[in-house]
Amino acid sequence: MSPLHPVRAPMNLTSKKALAGSLLAVLVVAGSVWALRGQSPDAQPPTSTTSASAANTGPSSASPGGAKPALTVTTAQPQATALPLGLTANGNIAAWQEAVVGSESNGLRLSEVRAQVGDVVRAGQVLARFADATLLAEVAQAKATLAEAEANAREASLNAERARSLQGTGALSAQQINQYDTTAQTAQARVQAARATLEAQQLRLRQTQVLAPDSGVISARSATVGAVVPSGTELFRLIRQGRLEWRAEVTATELARLPPGTPVRVTAANGTTVRGKVRVQAPTVDVATRSALIYVDLSPAPVAGAAAVKAGMFAKGEFELGTTTALTVPQQAVVVRDGFSHVFRLQPDGRVSQIRVQAGRRVGDRVEVPDGLTADAVVVVSGAGFLNDGDLVKQVPSPSAGAASGPAKE
Repeated sequence: MSPLHPVRAPMNLTSKKALAGSLLAVLVVAGSVWALRGQSPDAQPPTSTTSASAANTGPSSASPGGAKPALTVTTAQPQATALPLGLTANGNIAAWQEAVVGSESNGLRLSEVRAQVGDVVRAGQVLARFADATLLAEVAQAKATLAEAEANAREASLNAERARSLQGTGALSAQQINQYDTTAQTAQARVQAARATLEAQQLRLRQTQVLAPDSGVISARSATVGAVVPSGTELFRLIRQGRLEWRAEVTATELARLPPGTPVRVTAANGTTVRGKVRVQAPTVDVATRSALIYVDLSPAPVAGAAAVKAGMFAKGEFELGTTTALTVPQQAVVVRDGFSHVFRLQPDGRVSQIRVQAGRRVGDRVEVPDGLTADAVVVVSGAGFLNDGDLVKQVPSPSAGAASGPAKE
């Protein structure tokens, strides 16, 4: 045998047992590691699961910063709106002119009353009537006296003519002729006196009818059937032509703003609204209150005693002095909290900021905001009452006219 090729010695029994024990230990270690990694050979490592979850999460499922919007809202920008400019005042409603209808007859009994409070009457209408039997008799007597005086006057006139015809004959002296002329003139004077007496009695007879001096509405009645009233006693009160006026109290500094013809809207205590115009300003100012009266003619005049606006009512009115342009927002955008008005302005980052404003005049469904906002601001309209300062919101287009709208919770 060549020395370059060594001869292997045959493996004994002890060496074979050592090799089998080593292989068995390797298999046990490999099985333990496999059991720790998992039961299924298809399981993926945790790193792969984490990567998949991160891949499925994107910015579309959450807002910037990971916060969700609190509300879905609609927004609007302030608008320049023409608002009425007015001056508010208080005062009483009174009759334009009130006529007193009294008795012109003396010592006669009131036999009939034809008008009651609230009646609409016309000029010359009979309101009441006195008993006229006595005056009718006196008128008849005056007519008889007039007829007698006229007969005596005719006879005296004829005698005077005959006496003058004999003036040149010497049958009558000049003195006798003058006496006939004087008698004729005296008889004629008695005729005139009798005629005047008759006219006076006829006037008293006409005065037994109490007539309305003008058209209007009866506001008071004191006439009572059967009463015997002296001359001059008040029987009725009449609102002439049914015209009413509003007597507004304003300060002296406001008089220059209220010239005659200024339109006025007057609201009575019962809620009735009527239109009017300034007729005249009072010539004096009250030294105690430093206020003056403005007389406003109300129209239309009441056509019945049951008119909604009545004399004596307290009323509040507004003088219309023109219009001004101002920024306005929808009334729904103004939120009142702790006694103050606020609006929520939408910021570029989607959050809202609460701004305190001063609510001014109102026209329709819009409110004037004189300060605190600019024309380019964006304010929350629907849902403003549910927001707090700093809330994150989602803006959606305003709903179409007539569609139901309201805040939607996210």
